[in-house]
Amino acid sequence: MLVRIISALLGIPLLLFVVIEGGIFLKVSILILAILGIDEFFNAFHNINIKPSKPIGIISAILLTLFTYNGAKIELIMFWFFLNIFMILGYILLGRKEEILSSGITAMGIYYIVFFMFHINFLASSYYPKLLWLVFITAFVTDTFAYFTGVFFGKTKLCPNISPKKTVEGSVGGILGCTAISGIFASIVIPELFIHCLIMGFIGSIIAQLGDLTASMFKRYVGIKDYGKIMPGHGGVLDRFDSILFTAPLIYYYTILVIK
Repeated sequence: MLVRIISALLGIPLLLFVVIEGGIFLKVSILILAILGIDEFFNAFHNINIKPSKPIGIISAILLTLFTYNGAKIELIMFWFFLNIFMILGYILLGRKEEILSSGITAMGIYYIVFFMFHINFLASSYYPKLLWLVFITAFVTDTFAYFTGVFFGKTKLCPNISPKKTVEGSVGGILGCTAISGIFASIVIPELFIHCLIMGFIGSIIAQLGDLTASMFKRYVGIKDYGKIMPGHGGVLDRFDSILFTAPLIYYYTILVIK
């Protein structure tokens, strides 16, 4: 627990700096996180002798950075999707029959990690960039409230086959805590979107927990405890950002489809 707290205290200032500065700092940081995440995800599948293509994953992350540097233009994103499929099909043609499964995991990793994570950049370039904070609030606050509520009041297992320690009581605590903190955030930072932030906080907390469970499902499938050791007490990038992979798209699409 102490290592986990110290690691968080060191990481939070860095996160604050990157989000506040934005611009190239944010874009480069997301690219690095996406590459690290792809590496962890693909390494996990090596554990069961499935070998996705890391070069394709890395090239894909770099291309998406270049294509969306000045905003998320639909034509360039569609072109990016095309290039990914083209590279993956080429990987199959030039490889062996067994590479078909590895290619499927390559595609899943690219879209699940790279594309989902890059919604942070999309949101930062949107009409309401301040809502970027809500991506992290819904993920981290949910995790914190769910953990402590589960420790003190947890009795009913939520998904014992995927994550044995998670409880229904912890899940409810995470949702209530996240909704409340999202409301406080809105009242201070962006009061004109108070109701929207409450809605996003409520739904975002549920989505964040689904993101956490999804990452746990993959870990259980490949037989590992953590994706990596880059963050002492927290594991790898995916262990810490698994919820954000889901909350970033939610906040972005809510912003562009509901608010504006």
